[in-house]
Amino acid sequence: MRRVLIWFLGVPIALYLVLCAVVWVVQDRLVWYPGPPPTRTPAEIGAAFEDWQLTARDGATVHAWRVRADASRGVVVVCHGNAGSIQDRLEHARAFRGLGYDVVLFDYRGYGRSRGDLTEEGTYLDGEAVLDRLAAEGVTPSSIAIYGESLGGAVAIELARRRPVFALIVEDTFTSLPDVGARVYPWLPVRLLTRNRYASIEKVPGLRVPLLVAHSPDDSLVPFEHGERLHAAHPGPREFLRTAGGHNGGGFLQRREWVDRVAQFLERHRGG
Repeated sequence: MRRVLIWFLGVPIALYLVLCAVVWVVQDRLVWYPGPPPTRTPAEIGAAFEDWQLTARDGATVHAWRVRADASRGVVVVCHGNAGSIQDRLEHARAFRGLGYDVVLFDYRGYGRSRGDLTEEGTYLDGEAVLDRLAAEGVTPSSIAIYGESLGGAVAIELARRRPVFALIVEDTFTSLPDVGARVYPWLPVRLLTRNRYASIEKVPGLRVPLLVAHSPDDSLVPFEHGERLHAAHPGPREFLRTAGGHNGGGFLQRREWVDRVAQFLERHRGG
């Protein structure tokens, strides 16, 4: 009986530990879904643009587009989500350009035409390379805003900690990656296994930049509560925009009044 009991208890425990080990090894594939090199460009939306090849501080190469507005009021740096590449964010470029802002779209290392080993810190360094290029071109912090969607919101929050900008917008962004993982995989010790944390909820209280949080209550991947918590944690000027639609099909671009809210937020804080 003892052997039978050990077998019935030991085998499931061993299998569970093997599963945890597998998740530890392959977890990066659950976080990042890089898209191929872009085949579309901002020319598709009728915009003039510059093609940038930048070098991050650790030597990784970062591919970016600076999309020009007709009469620029500043620059919005777009930090995209965990899937696809910059070619999938042309509608964001169209929207911000329509508000009178130049737009920089960039791919994290391993995405599109960017090269390097993907890590959480690496995604931050990629964003820093973009901000360094803007600074080298004479663009002042009072003219730069950062927008981030989903995982890109976590990147945007960290960049706003490291570099001065005039405004920060995050959309459908999680409080931390372990918080999302624990919800998706409640039967795994996600908080112990996760290497890449993107712990935005720990960083927002230290921000000194006006923040707009946009989130949809229909988001089934990143709960609405995450956006509410990020908004509540911010100590300074902050706004909340309630949108609609799923995680990958909603957002502020869906309605003109939401785009106008974003425009008003940027205008209130630009150059301030």
